[in-house]
Amino acid sequence: MSDGTALAGPDGAPRCPWALSTPDYITYHDEEWGRPVHGDDALFERLSLEAFQSGLSWITILRRRPGFRTAFADFKIASVAAFTDEDRDRLLADPGIIRNRAKIDATLANARVLADWAPGELDELIWSHAPDPATRPVPKTLADVPAVTDESTALSKALKKKGLRFVGPTTAYALMQACGLVDDHLQTCIARGAA
Repeated sequence: MSDGTALAGPDGAPRCPWALSTPDYITYHDEEWGRPVHGDDALFERLSLEAFQSGLSWITILRRRPGFRTAFADFKIASVAAFTDEDRDRLLADPGIIRNRAKIDATLANARVLADWAPGELDELIWSHAPDPATRPVPKTLADVPAVTDESTALSKALKKKGLRFVGPTTAYALMQACGLVDDHLQTCIARGAA
């Protein structure tokens, strides 16, 4: 039983315990999670996938990510904003994604909102909520990693105020972790500070 500290992976290197259950997780943990993500379309993808993940395990989303990318035109905001009712019906019938009507509708609505933003505006808004790394303690165990922070609550409020949906504080914090706004790799994790 883990005490929540970094554990040795198959190669002997210490990693965050959540990353060790499948090879998919190890790759995602080592190569993506916590690395800075910029660009409106890239952040729209991450925001959308975090919303789809709500109530599910991340591995479910990670394994279906290729299907999501195909179904949602690689999460190009302008393309998704132009989706029709026929596209919505197609998404609701697509076994390659999570066919949750509310989450699909939110993704389409969010794209329509974001299509009216200036280039770089989503990137700027999200990254403006990144906390100063010097003010954040380095997590030693999983118990030290929060699910919500003041910054994620503020980001959630800012996104909602701009008309975005399915962007609660927990989803906003998961986005911050995944996109490198915070480094929640554990102190002895091989990926700590790799960004």
